[in-house]
Amino acid sequence: MNHFLRTLCLAFLLLLTACGTTETSSSSKQGASTSPLHTEEAEKHKSIVPAEVIRVIDGDTIKVNVNNKEETVRFLLVDTPESVHPTKPVQPFGPEASQLTKKLLTGKKVELELDVSERDKYGRLLAYVYVDGKSVQEELLKKGLARVAYVFAPNTKYVDRYRKIERAAREKGIGIWSLENYVQEDGFHPKKEAKQPKERLETEDHPSGCNIKGNISTHGDKIYHVPGGRYYRITKPEQWFCTVKEAERAGFRRSAE
Repeated sequence: MNHFLRTLCLAFLLLLTACGTTETSSSSKQGASTSPLHTEEAEKHKSIVPAEVIRVIDGDTIKVNVNNKEETVRFLLVDTPESVHPTKPVQPFGPEASQLTKKLLTGKKVELELDVSERDKYGRLLAYVYVDGKSVQEELLKKGLARVAYVFAPNTKYVDRYRKIERAAREKGIGIWSLENYVQEDGFHPKKEAKQPKERLETEDHPSGCNIKGNISTHGDKIYHVPGGRYYRITKPEQWFCTVKEAERAGFRRSAE
């Protein structure tokens, strides 16, 4: 009887050990497949897309070939001044930003790192762009040719890093940061250059030195004005004359003053 009980206990212990080993082995396999490191690496490789640059459009937009398909890529989290906008004038440092991007990317193979949302409302790919191991966004920010902008969740992976680089360029006062109040929250706002008074340009700086103003009224009347005349200073000339005779030969009559 004692021998039977010992055999039964031994069999029970062996069964428990086998179950424990199987469970441990199963847990180990499951843990390996859900490891945070494993998942992070898989996601990282999944988000990197190799591409070949076809053309640089401007400082923050390029055309690329991805798997034999042409795509427009908009750089994530940065904005450069306009250089080719169809309805806006060329902005200060826009050409410089475009030139830097061309220098870095023309004819190059690049890596596009996608964030959570892959496209914008225009269908463009949104990406962090790398060439020869360098971040193009960071190069633009370092040289003061871009600002951090269009920060929309969930595509905010490198925003803190970019802002740190932007702050360093701003403190140095380089590029876009060299112009007072040029960079605003909603974009770039260059100051309009003050124009010289038109009267001064037309009288003192006229290349011929002639100072008789020939004006054609809205009714088609040809009238000339001489210096000192009542309406001389406010008259915008269509034609300049050196002498009264020259003005009269051209069909102009003297202003009644």
